[in-house]
Amino acid sequence: MNFPIIDLHCDVLYKYEQQEVDFMNAPQLDVNLQNLRGGNVKVQAFAIFINPKIAKVEKIKSALRQLYYFKTYVVRPENKIVHIKNWSDIERLQDGEIGAVLTIEGVDFLEGDIKMWHLFREFGVLSIGLTWNNANEAADGVEEDLGRGVTAFGREIIQLNNKHKVLTDVSHLSEKSFWDVMELADYAIASHSNAKALCSHRRNLNDEQIKAMVAKNAPIHIVYFPMFIVEEGEATLAHLIKHIDHICALGGKNLIGLGSDFDGIDRKVINLENASKHPNLLKELLKYYSEDEVRGFAYQNFLNHLPK
Repeated sequence: MNFPIIDLHCDVLYKYEQQEVDFMNAPQLDVNLQNLRGGNVKVQAFAIFINPKIAKVEKIKSALRQLYYFKTYVVRPENKIVHIKNWSDIERLQDGEIGAVLTIEGVDFLEGDIKMWHLFREFGVLSIGLTWNNANEAADGVEEDLGRGVTAFGREIIQLNNKHKVLTDVSHLSEKSFWDVMELADYAIASHSNAKALCSHRRNLNDEQIKAMVAKNAPIHIVYFPMFIVEEGEATLAHLIKHIDHICALGGKNLIGLGSDFDGIDRKVINLENASKHPNLLKELLKYYSEDEVRGFAYQNFLNHLPK
């Protein structure tokens, strides 16, 4: 059963900073138009991710370049890819159209200026992760925990996210920052995270965090990066499904979605190497879950939890 796919995370725009290629079918891209159509992807999120090692003055330039790549290469009439600027736009997608959601993975380039939040919301951003792995003006990340959690600037961002129905993404936050978001955010989501109980990588969510997401009715989208799936060795579809099983066992069956991290990962799950391979995961899931449950994982759970 080839259900439509909603994928909440990829890094195509960052990859374009290394090389401008043809979005139609460039083999350098895990997520290109050919692969999106081959995988029956109906909505794909595109992250603005800024390399934290570049000079501060270059970060806003990088963000604006990625907006340029999004507008120039991805959202083109001939691609039949439509920029989703408000959640209700998803309902208006026509047959053959793909929705593209713009997200932020780390707000370093806002430089603590809340006016920049308003500007990027005008550009159409609908989901914001305060950090990547590093600490910044908004919050601490999983690799740089200064003990602050979410700062005053981060709280201001979350308040605006709540007001304007923008998702607040917890996937890269330090644990204290995570709990602050649980307290503050109306629309929390983990766009690409797995279960730490099965793979102890710091980017994954522990059981208490997963239970908190479940209690908050906040979606959890599993990620395809082998480092977040298995402790060592190659990752298979069966390994990835164990993370789904675990989240389901903690009460999250109706919250699970997909967040591939394609084009941001240098290793792949066997038979899940690019966006065209999503159906392989669905086919494997149907061995263990009902059609309705797999339909939920593929797209419906996310639609059921959109900000109202």
